[in-house]
Amino acid sequence: HQHTPAAPAEPLGTAERSAAALHAARLLAPLLPEPLDHVLLQADLTAVAPGPLRRPLADTLDVLADVESKGGATVYRFTPASVRRALDAGRSASDLHAFLSAHSRTPVPQPLAYLIDDVARRHGHLRVGAASAYVRCDDDTVLGEILADKRSEPLRLRRLAPTVLAAQTDPATLLDGLRSLGYAPAAESAEGDVLITRAHAYRTPPRTAPEPVPDGPPPPDDTLLTAALRAIRAGDLASTAPRRTSAPVPDGTLPRTSSAETLATMQAAVLTGEALWIGYVNAEGSASQRVIAPIRVEGGFVTAYDHTADEVRTYPLHRVTGVAELADDGA
Repeated sequence: HQHTPAAPAEPLGTAERSAAALHAARLLAPLLPEPLDHVLLQADLTAVAPGPLRRPLADTLDVLADVESKGGATVYRFTPASVRRALDAGRSASDLHAFLSAHSRTPVPQPLAYLIDDVARRHGHLRVGAASAYVRCDDDTVLGEILADKRSEPLRLRRLAPTVLAAQTDPATLLDGLRSLGYAPAAESAEGDVLITRAHAYRTPPRTAPEPVPDGPPPPDDTLLTAALRAIRAGDLASTAPRRTSAPVPDGTLPRTSSAETLATMQAAVLTGEALWIGYVNAEGSASQRVIAPIRVEGGFVTAYDHTADEVRTYPLHRVTGVAELADDGA
């Protein structure tokens, strides 16, 4: 036979869950011990709970004492730290005495009463709190005037000593607030020294370091090498072509042109690929005539294929005395 699976049970509502919990509690109640409302205080600063305690009693004992052992009976131990914990929670010494007397089946032992009174006597002699800033003045009447002024309420001032006020605002806000009240306070450091404020110095932003000037012409790139190859292939034709100048040049003399004309002619030759005849004076002062095919003009240098030296060279433009175009083969 095939069994049909049972349909899932619907979730219980709030009222149904409460009824189920009460029913379970009634079933378990005969099996559980009744919570107690008392303990047995011992002379060795302990308290014995012979069974489970009611919730208010258990919660208070957890603050007032430390659990030392558990089992059929729970043993609590009273210590200076545990009593101080109860005092920190807002209980007074008289409250603790009354609580123990009301919930102990035995008299409160004298050592426990002495312990509570001794810890309570020393509790709170030192106070620790937080303050964002303070005001101090040797004249306590001035501080009294500040506290009496309703305009100082936003500063949340509180007198800690006759000559000291604590504030819940930061020092800058406190300074501004006191100045708005007509006082002239001065800020002081953690060591008690007066802080001296200086006016902001406006300086120009640092300048970016200039890019270093390269020593000599830049290394050739792919474009330069391609142009050099083109100039080499045209080298034979350019080197054998007769010279053509805008003005007659005597034999053995160097061509002479202005710097602007020299630069313009060089740049035009780079675009057209033509060879030029130039006059050049080296660093030693020796003059020579050369036939070059300019490849690039940049940074005061001309890079060209020198037909005379049969290699690519770079010449400073300021050492070129002049430039002239070469005549065509059919001229």
